[in-house]
Amino acid sequence: MKQFLRVMTGAALFGATLAGIAAASSPASAQDANIVAVVNGQLITNNDVQNRARLLALSTGMPQTPDIITRMSPQIARELIDQTLQMQEINKRNIVVPEADILNAVGHIEQGNNMQPGELRAKLQSIGINFQTLINQLRTEIGWQDVLHQVLGPALKPTPGDIAAEKKALKSRIGSTQYHLAEIFIPVTDPQDDQTAQDFANTVIKQLRAGAPFPIVAAQFSQADSALSGGDIGFTALRQLDPSVAAVVQTMPAGAISNPIRVPGGYYIVQMQGTHTLGSDMTTMISMRQVFVPYSSPITNGQVGPAQAAIITKLVNDGHSVHSCPDMEALNAKYGTPRPADPGPVNLSGVTPPAFQAMLANLPLNQVSPPLVALDGASIVIVCLRESSPVGLPSDDAIANAIIQQRIQLESQQLLDNLRHRSIITQNGA
Repeated sequence: MKQFLRVMTGAALFGATLAGIAAASSPASAQDANIVAVVNGQLITNNDVQNRARLLALSTGMPQTPDIITRMSPQIARELIDQTLQMQEINKRNIVVPEADILNAVGHIEQGNNMQPGELRAKLQSIGINFQTLINQLRTEIGWQDVLHQVLGPALKPTPGDIAAEKKALKSRIGSTQYHLAEIFIPVTDPQDDQTAQDFANTVIKQLRAGAPFPIVAAQFSQADSALSGGDIGFTALRQLDPSVAAVVQTMPAGAISNPIRVPGGYYIVQMQGTHTLGSDMTTMISMRQVFVPYSSPITNGQVGPAQAAIITKLVNDGHSVHSCPDMEALNAKYGTPRPADPGPVNLSGVTPPAFQAMLANLPLNQVSPPLVALDGASIVIVCLRESSPVGLPSDDAIANAIIQQRIQLESQQLLDNLRHRSIITQNGA
């Protein structure tokens, strides 16, 4: 179950790294310009807020004008306060985030943004952002999940009765419409901040409608747990939504972005990804084989050198002798099996990036693909079998994970509210 919470598919996408001035970094010096807030003795300065705002503007394509920065600053200051509280709680509980978890999250960011391994670090460095900024941000996000695990304890795991009840409810809803939504939640913890939060929401919506990627903005500024997956909450029934949100999404066409929707606790911005009828979907499963050959040194500056070109050419030539999955397994063994030939059953709908998904969907059976060139090596694949079938009810594990996600979301908000009430927070104007 715990692994489910660590899977950041698209989670903390690249834009989140650009705006990831983590409150987890060392406390600011008192000599920094203009203290915006003090959270249990830890300072947040105007420099912190301004940097965060500029990096948001950079990552979403917003103009870095004084007006935009000023409009975003109050909301950003509150988010930095919450992140500081989260990191303080992580440290209080002596939670240490394994480096392997952070590297895995980096890999998901790269995959979700069609980047090759190592490309994210290079991209950050090229625009003057220290890679450690990303590491600090991910450490906070993952560590907060561990805090929630500790708080919930055994209550986090659904009982067989919980799963059975949810399965019965799902069966009763077969044939009903579900809505694929992405969300951004902007909290309002003080009624006096309502107008500020609404203004911030309108600023975000304006940029989203101008083309700023929804997952990037959600990963940076949504206060819902879905921020870790770019705001994507998947297919949802109307009954699972706040009534105000449900009333809006029923009238939205695919791709539309809502106006701010006031709900208890804050504002929602939702994007309609599409709809489907529960029980009518088809899923395509693929059996495939692959050969991956690493380079002796990675590609740099996007240029394929003579050594890498030689490896790619040899792999392509060797692929000409492959006409079946056993042939591909034999070729992989010839190369020393740098990666398993059989990655296991592959659900086509979950394949990323989209270009790779399209290739697997259309590649004729038992035909070798063109070379897939990455920074660290090249590969070829072959599709052995492609089968489509109706999507049934989710597995017990999938149902259990959905219940866990709901409990985590509720506990996250409650715990953060409690931390705010128990803390000494002095806030000046941002």
